[in-house]
Amino acid sequence: MSAPYWLPPHQPDWFPDVEEALRDPDGLLAIGGDLSLTRLLSAYRHGIFPWYSDAQPILWWSPNPRSVLFPEELKIARSLRKTLKKERYQITFDTAFSDVVQQCAEPRVDEYGTWITDEMQQAYQRLHEAGYAHSVEAWYQNKLVGGLYGVALGKVFFGESMFARMTDASKVAFVTLVAHLRQWDFQLIDCQVETAHLNSLGARTIPRREFTRYLNDYCAPLVAEHWTTDLQWIRLLQETGRTDF
Repeated sequence: MSAPYWLPPHQPDWFPDVEEALRDPDGLLAIGGDLSLTRLLSAYRHGIFPWYSDAQPILWWSPNPRSVLFPEELKIARSLRKTLKKERYQITFDTAFSDVVQQCAEPRVDEYGTWITDEMQQAYQRLHEAGYAHSVEAWYQNKLVGGLYGVALGKVFFGESMFARMTDASKVAFVTLVAHLRQWDFQLIDCQVETAHLNSLGARTIPRREFTRYLNDYCAPLVAEHWTTDLQWIRLLQETGRTDF
């Protein structure tokens, strides 16, 4: 038997070895199963994530190479530094999770449909209620204009999606998140697949085997103990002009 594997419904925490994933399409490992809390946590723990459309069964992926960002390697462009100093956006954590996911699900320009199906939205809402999924929101004049969401396990944050309705809104949310993750001793941010947008922020690709070794060292199904909505120290960094975060 070879990939893609059919996931048995009676084994919600089982996945095949990620090294058996297909090369074409890159990373396709398994089909089926469900989006239960147990299965999703097991998937992230092993470097696997769901990605599919309404017309498809659930598809599970583990691409090679893997796009990641080490928090200490964050890059902030000069224009973004100026935006940060202006404090144009108010940044909050976990105050509008479902709204962020819904905004991320909206089709992009020149795209039709979305991979963040209703089923996916409900599944990540359950992860959020269980304390594993988190959102970062960017507000302008009390309106949600950007943000992102993902899953935190151990010392790893698995980014899922982001959106922006105003210039740099999602980037400011992301930079704020990375600053918090550094304070909390997070070791790795999973960006899943390479994009020019993420590369501009310091993301790079590493072999899948190296990625899974990081997960073995740093990833455990634990709630991020230090997740907080208190941004006083972020504001202090901005007020003192520090840009090394």
